[in-house]
Amino acid sequence: MHNKPINEVFKALNAKEKGLTEKEAEARLKKYGLNEIKQEKKISPIKIFLNQFNNVVIYILIFALAVSIFLGETIDAIVIGAIVVANAVLGFIQEYRAEKSIEALKKLVSLKATVIRDEKEKDIDAKLLVPGDIIKLETGDKLPADCRIYELVNLQTQEAALTGESTPVKKELIVLAEKTPLADRLNMAFSGTIITNGKGKAVITSTGMQTEIGKIATLIEEVKPELTPLQKKINTLGKRIGMAVVIISIIVFLAQLFKDPVILGYLTSFEFLEFLKGSRELFLTAIALAVAAIPEGLPAVVTIGLAIGIKKMVKRNALNRRLPSVETLGSTTVICTDKTGTLTKNEMTVRKIYTNGKIIDVTGSGYETKGAFLINNKKINEKEIELLLKIGALNNDASFDNKNVIGDPTEAALIVSAAKAGINKDTLQKKYPRKGEIPFTSERKIMTTFHNINGSNAAYVKGAPEVMLKLCSSIYENGRIKKLTEKRKKEILEINAKFAKNALRVLGFAFKRVMDKSRAEKNLVFVGLQAMIDPPREEVKTAIKKCRKAGIKIVIITGDHEITAKAVAKEIGIEGKSITGAELEKIKEKDLEKQVEEIVIYARVNPEHKIKIVDALKNAGHVVAMTGDGVNDAPALKKADIGISMGITGTDVAKEASDMILTDDNFASIVNAVEEGRGVYDNIRKYFSYLISGNIGEVMIIFLSIIFGWPLPLTATQILLINLVTDGLPAVALSADPYEPNAMSRKPRKQTDPIYHDLNPFLIYYPIAMIITGLCVFSWFYFVRENLIQAQTATFLTIAMFELYQAFACRSTIYSAVKVGLFKNKWLILAVLSSFAFVTGSIFIPAFGSYLDMVPIGITEFFVIVVISSIGAIIIELSKMLAKKPVGV
Repeated sequence: MHNKPINEVFKALNAKEKGLTEKEAEARLKKYGLNEIKQEKKISPIKIFLNQFNNVVIYILIFALAVSIFLGETIDAIVIGAIVVANAVLGFIQEYRAEKSIEALKKLVSLKATVIRDEKEKDIDAKLLVPGDIIKLETGDKLPADCRIYELVNLQTQEAALTGESTPVKKELIVLAEKTPLADRLNMAFSGTIITNGKGKAVITSTGMQTEIGKIATLIEEVKPELTPLQKKINTLGKRIGMAVVIISIIVFLAQLFKDPVILGYLTSFEFLEFLKGSRELFLTAIALAVAAIPEGLPAVVTIGLAIGIKKMVKRNALNRRLPSVETLGSTTVICTDKTGTLTKNEMTVRKIYTNGKIIDVTGSGYETKGAFLINNKKINEKEIELLLKIGALNNDASFDNKNVIGDPTEAALIVSAAKAGINKDTLQKKYPRKGEIPFTSERKIMTTFHNINGSNAAYVKGAPEVMLKLCSSIYENGRIKKLTEKRKKEILEINAKFAKNALRVLGFAFKRVMDKSRAEKNLVFVGLQAMIDPPREEVKTAIKKCRKAGIKIVIITGDHEITAKAVAKEIGIEGKSITGAELEKIKEKDLEKQVEEIVIYARVNPEHKIKIVDALKNAGHVVAMTGDGVNDAPALKKADIGISMGITGTDVAKEASDMILTDDNFASIVNAVEEGRGVYDNIRKYFSYLISGNIGEVMIIFLSIIFGWPLPLTATQILLINLVTDGLPAVALSADPYEPNAMSRKPRKQTDPIYHDLNPFLIYYPIAMIITGLCVFSWFYFVRENLIQAQTATFLTIAMFELYQAFACRSTIYSAVKVGLFKNKWLILAVLSSFAFVTGSIFIPAFGSYLDMVPIGITEFFVIVVISSIGAIIIELSKMLAKKPVGV
């Protein structure tokens, strides 16, 4: 409706300035429905819980659980079942705060509205509004629906939450082009935005899901959550483990079958009943081996590691709402950030002053009243700028109590700049109260207030410098009034243009001694300029340097003007190509994928553009984090690999659509969160290496023994003990291990890299050493000593000690264990000592060991095995020392 004359708008809506009748409104309510955001889906705790089982590794564990129950292996079944349930419960607790985006949007329109019906003003529930209703607009109101303005007095709205525009938007009674971007539709007011100044009337054009907020709600519903990089890797790993387990089990079964001519004979003679009875033991062996090959503890330990990561992040002001998102941060290659309120303070600040022919720098940031006025880094005499600052404070409708601003942020910036010179607006107004005013309009572009200054009437004027200078005939410099020449006007306009090029919003100030208000805005005395901007947060520049060092690209996506975005980007150290939303619309998706590497600024964008940008980056192979605080950010927050919202200034909609919330709204906290995410993933690789390498060695020792025709080197109970005691306890301790050093000096890992990338020392060299040593120990005790139970006990001890030594080697996959601190993890020391005590007791305490298929071995033999079992950890440490370190390490 922004592209039609107002009479056509009324005609299209079948509306009139006198308002609808109650009967008409009732009929339209039936046609259009309530003015509220529809909730398509309700959050189901049961669904959240069941989703915890949607994982390939969990499927394998459930299968192993079923087999254990079928075979009567009660202990195995209890342990595997407990692991599966514990994993689901931990995940459910962390993710219970599920998606509530639509509910949050619904709250935005739970308002009251002043409507004209039956030619009378009425206050009604906003959900009863219909297209064609006439509503009154007053300062402080939150808009209940989208509407076309047809009457206004100095009307301004704050649209940052919807469009990203950092300053209030001054509304105009004009007709706009059809393709005018949302942020530039000056004749419209939108649901959920706030009126900061003025008043007016408007006709409602859209309600409920048809409003701009409603369209965002639809976008949020349409965006389907995707698996995180870790979930994809775990699922891929699970499939490969599953295939390996099936293949090994089949080979073991067939190898035993062909060794037994009697059972094979049953099969070849088609005596299937006898074959099934005879092959039961062969089947049990194959299944036992399969269960041994599955890293039962991996899902639970990964979940514990992620939960520990969440707790650490909370201490660093980052609250994660979903477990897997902790790790996703570590693989992030691009952070797409909103400008307003994220990189910047969302607090207009005067940065430059021009008066007395000098450009003066103003220090301080945001609404902090501490600051100084400098020329060449030297403080000036504040008397030089006193008149300029007083005009800015008195010709001002905003109020500021050192914390909260009521009114236009631009005017608040003028109050703060005056306060930096010790000028208090409230004190000044009491001394020189306003006697009258000529309000600002978009046509006049100036505002005038009248005051009695020391017994004489004065007009104080502020406004657009180019308009102001046309009305000035004199200039105030160094305490004297001089003639304002055309040459000086040109110089001042050049200064104004210089400020504007740096994205500073510039206001001019003038005064006049007056007797006749009708001539108050003629022959003014020009005093100076104040130039302001929404400044970057102090810590952002450092945070961006860290991101660059860590190989993470920063992209600014904003609804603000391109020149403003470029100025902020330059100040915080971001350089590169910039485009507008209008230009983005002309680029095809495939072409955008090629261009995204060069573009660092997207300005004047709408919610659909943000999703298009995130899609292009993801299709180009990036792991994308998206930050934001406004309603307009919500769909892209949900679409990104990880959405990051602001906890203080963020809207409920943004928070509920995000994976992570910054509790201090500090961009630097993102860098801390990325560091934590990288640490979590490093730890996942540590205990992955630990669990998988041990399983490989254990399974291959059993597998090769069967192939060689030897007895089983481990009993089922011993296999379970290794998985529980020597695997389980140290693995849990490793999940709480301090993170690898220099995490933020490394480039992000490639998304295509599997979780076992660069882990050859753990997954190849170490298992080979364990297999050779284990088979040698078993064969010596079995063939030389001719004692099967001792051979199995000695093999158990060998595998257990290999694992316990390796626990220390796994403290880093990059550095030597000595460098990262061999004994820094007290939980790991406790776990290893406890496991060692358990193993030793099971061997040398007959009353205990007899239940675990153990028998005592010689003290000398015990110590020899304990010593030679360190060979695996030594090989890992030597491999790490000789390996080429990642870039930046």
